[in-house]
Amino acid sequence: MRIDEFDYNLPEELIAQKPADKRDSSRLLVVHRADNTIEHKHFYDIIDYLKKGDCLVLNNSKVLPARLFGIKEGTGAKIEFLLIKRLEGDTWETMVKPGKRMKPGDSVVFCESPLLKAKVKDYGPDGTRIVEFEYEGIFMERLEEVGSMPLPPYIERASEDDDKDRYQTVYCAEEGSVAAPTAGLHFTDELLQKAKDKGVELAYVTLHVGIGTFRPVKCENIEEHSMHFEEYYISEEAAETINRAKREGRRVISVGTTSTRTIESAADFKDGLWQVKAGGDSTGIFIYPGYDFKIIDSLITNFHLPKSTLLMLISALYNRERILEVYEEAIRERYRFFSYGDAMFIE
Repeated sequence: MRIDEFDYNLPEELIAQKPADKRDSSRLLVVHRADNTIEHKHFYDIIDYLKKGDCLVLNNSKVLPARLFGIKEGTGAKIEFLLIKRLEGDTWETMVKPGKRMKPGDSVVFCESPLLKAKVKDYGPDGTRIVEFEYEGIFMERLEEVGSMPLPPYIERASEDDDKDRYQTVYCAEEGSVAAPTAGLHFTDELLQKAKDKGVELAYVTLHVGIGTFRPVKCENIEEHSMHFEEYYISEEAAETINRAKREGRRVISVGTTSTRTIESAADFKDGLWQVKAGGDSTGIFIYPGYDFKIIDSLITNFHLPKSTLLMLISALYNRERILEVYEEAIRERYRFFSYGDAMFIE
């Protein structure tokens, strides 16, 4: 398939720059695949579409305040770091701007009291740098004090204090992402409790979202695209919750494309049934039209960038032509797009 088949025109003013006033007050476009109809709702209405026995799968990864601004020792040049992933100990793979200024042996100071600084050890893949941090106290505490939330490039403003709350899900628990699993941003504690009271089971998995989620597909033929790899973990409890739903013929509803990629990566055909295998691994799964979903039945998701692998994933779940028609309807109805935008439920 050609990349141009996943393109659409989005007015720039529909790219959400800030979250909705309340998490669950964002809009919700409900897609009924059975009869190809749609409804326009608000996210708090999602409870009306969840049934007793549904299994809701959520990614509990926590976003790091991974953007750091510092001064290069010796020159005073301003340097920006974006942490990508921890390699081992205090060593990280990091994007650096301006990259030409930072060579192995160079150091950047982000805070002098208490100390937080980094020294470039080596060059990394795709223009990144391998750096080792030096600090006083506990690294994550220093990062919380000094770092900013790594808002995606289409949000054209600096990170603010509110983003440290709103660019996290209310159920985040495991630190490691540099981008939010955005479909989950719409849930409140109260809404999750309502779901549980209705008899919906919750299964929390972890996939640490990498910067590669924003990297465009550059191949004309999408089958030639290579996905970035991301680490995931599924507990025994979460696997059993999902597998019990599969055995009993109940719906498995994924909250977001990251949850989808996690459980589809862990799919294991056993005893005549597709199940989820517990444990940790890394995945570079690329889901596009033609893919046969093993685990998930329905999906809660945001609206995705043109020509993106995420748009290809939801096109695989429904239908490419119909998805683009739904997006056209969302644009006509002035839905808000991307990370801080509105949501869609593909039923």
